[in-house]
Amino acid sequence: MNTHEWPRYIKSARCKRRLVKTDRDKQLIQLDKRRDELWEQKKLLPMVPLEHPYQRGWKRFFVLRNDVKHSPRKDFYEALLPKINTVEYHLDRSFKRKKRRKQRYVYHVKAQMLRELSQHSWDANTIILTEEEKVCFTRVETFDVKTYRTDVKYVFAEPWRYVLKVAPHMVTHTKLMDVDIERELSYIDDHIDNNHLWPRINLLTRGRSYRWKDKFNERAKYINKFKNIPRYAGKEAYLELET
Repeated sequence: MNTHEWPRYIKSARCKRRLVKTDRDKQLIQLDKRRDELWEQKKLLPMVPLEHPYQRGWKRFFVLRNDVKHSPRKDFYEALLPKINTVEYHLDRSFKRKKRRKQRYVYHVKAQMLRELSQHSWDANTIILTEEEKVCFTRVETFDVKTYRTDVKYVFAEPWRYVLKVAPHMVTHTKLMDVDIERELSYIDDHIDNNHLWPRINLLTRGRSYRWKDKFNERAKYINKFKNIPRYAGKEAYLELET
């Protein structure tokens, strides 16, 4: 009998189901990789000028104050401004937003601040600050009651040197569109949404699927009061929680 004509072993029903599931997971991973590749290709498409530019709302940004323009350190603050400037867009020139207060709606102007740097951005120096520019920032620590964490940020110490300016937001360029990329992206997104595949894809590629807020919003009956008490704590620490 020629043994090469027969398989080495007969696959069980459980093994066949596992192989089907493994093959399906590999297809989902390849589908997610293809989707990322298409997004990268779409991101690299150039901007093309419009034949007829048009205005779409207003934009608000910071500029150097008039008296600072005539100061000896004018060049220093002008070079720092692009690194910490922020831009906001709105359909109305007043930049007023609706807010509900005491069962009625009122309009208020949203405050706009200069860019604040996180601890990671400060250590990595993502905006490439010079040593002289770093002196202009102040370290601010705030304690978040919900997350029980101390947030550290670096804030520009002299924001009065800049003032807000409102200007029309003119659209002069648009992103070049590739029909083939858009068609394939639309097909992949529809396939994932219609078959509810996002939870499985996130589990295979990113570890698990959950919202970051779920970590801090525990249900009351699952909260362990004793998990943050150190082992060397005295008996009084446990008695205070029981009472």
